[in-house]
Amino acid sequence: MATTTSTGRSLTLRRVDSVAPDATVRHIDQLDDRTLELFYAALEGGRQLTATGTDLEPGTVVVATAYYRVEAA
Repeated sequence: MATTTSTGRSLTLRRVDSVAPDATVRHIDQLDDRTLELFYAALEGGRQLTATGTDLEPGTVVVATAYYRVEAA
């Protein structure tokens, strides 16, 4: 998957209970090492993450032990 090249864009994670049928869904195991590191840091720290250097896009739902929708901040 391509890495996002936009600069200065921030993303947030929001826990969701359901997923729309047309949503892009990624399993945690599908994230590259850098994206996974940033994902966990944002999740644990309750903070935003930068889109630069990740392959996450707003609207993507990441499946771990819960669902997290990636949103533009």
